[in-house]
Formats: sequence, structure tokens, C-alpha cells
Amino acid sequence: MKRIEKRVQVVSSHLSPPVHFRQASMTTSEKDAALTAVPSDSPTIFDKIINKEIPSTVVFEDDKVLAFRDIAPQAPTHILVIPKVRDGLTGLSKAEERHCEILGRLLYTAKLVAKQEGLDDGFRIVINDGPSGCQSVYHIHVHVIGGRQMNWPPG
Repeated sequence: MKRIEKRVQVVSSHLSPPVHFRQASMTTSEKDAALTAVPSDSPTIFDKIINKEIPSTVVFEDDKVLAFRDIAPQAPTHILVIPKVRDGLTGLSKAEERHCEILGRLLYTAKLVAKQEGLDDGFRIVINDGPSGCQSVYHIHVHVIGGRQMNWPPG
């Protein structure tokens, strides 16, 4: 009997999550930012973070990638992982075969950061792409989100 109750609880959590687990909906300003953002060759906010022109809370760095805490976290743990060189990779839809190595490095770094942050029970990886995907910075980046129960479907 306990096993059936647990299964019902798991299934129902996907349909109607408890109030304290519900993620706040995206604000209009976030959507507006994504709809007005455009790719360009100009330095992005992430380029300025890489160059230490804008402060950030770095949690991981090597010669290829930088990982830092999001300033508007959507969960207790919300970290961005970015390549240090854009190389035309403004979004996942712009990826070419030459980007395979850095794309793999971004995901592997996300795994390292999740482990470092103690997200042993799981985490979510998000890559926003384009206006409808709510991408507001055209410098590919991976969101590592965890520290709370994720819901399905995502927003």
C-alpha cells in the first residue's frame, strides 16, 4: 500500500506541485528583454564578466569556461556556465561542428559545478535559444538549476 501511495504522490507532483515548490512565473521584463535582445559582435555582459569589468561570484573557472552565480536566481542554486570565447556561438541554434568541443566542455562543467554545489539529488540544465526561448544574452550559456524540486513541464 505504501508503495502505491508513493507512486501516486510522485505522479501527482508532476500534475499539481505543492505551492512551496512552484516556480515563480517569468516576469514581463524578462520576456521583454528576450524579445528586444539581438545578436551582435559587440561585447555582451558575459564578455564583461569574463574580463572582470563586471563583478560576479565565480564558482568555477579554467582556461575555456567560467561558471558564476546568476544575479536573479530561479532556484536555491542557479549558476551560469559560459565559454570564455564566443567564436560565433551566440546560441545553440548557431552551433557548428567546430563548436562540438566547447559544447561538451560546457555540459561537463555543468556536471562538475552541480557536484561541487551538492546537487546529488538532481538538477536541471537549461539553454535558452532565440526570442521564443527567452534568450536575453547572445553568448551561449548553460543554466545549472537545482536545490529544489523541479516541475514538469518546464515554463
